[in-house]
Amino acid sequence: QVQLVESGGGSVQPRGSLRLSCVASGFTASNYAIAWFRQAPGKEREAVACISPTTGSTIYADSRFTISRDSAKNTVYLQMNSLKPEDTAVYFCATDRDTYCSEYPHQYTTWGQGTQVTVSS
Repeated sequence: QVQLVESGGGSVQPRGSLRLSCVASGFTASNYAIAWFRQAPGKEREAVACISPTTGSTIYADSRFTISRDSAKNTVYLQMNSLKPEDTAVYFCATDRDTYCSEYPHQYTTWGQGTQVTVSS
């Protein structure tokens, strides 16, 4: 069974950092593109970053974010630094079992349940 499980969210003050984890099961994550998306209340889901075996890492949102993978743990990480209140959202990881990244949510077929990130003083 193909599954993605996110963790690492929480509440943080502005200018703080968080590292989100996306653990994959049922497939080898390093063979496919894995993306991070976020969705704030009342807004559309937007791409944050993606990592692919063919194109490497792509950052869609902001240079404050970096994406990486640990193949041994079948896990993809999203490191978020200098967080701002506007980064508050539910963060999801997703895969389309393809090797190329896309910034369009409808092209992804498998999603995690999401993890809440709240940036507030």
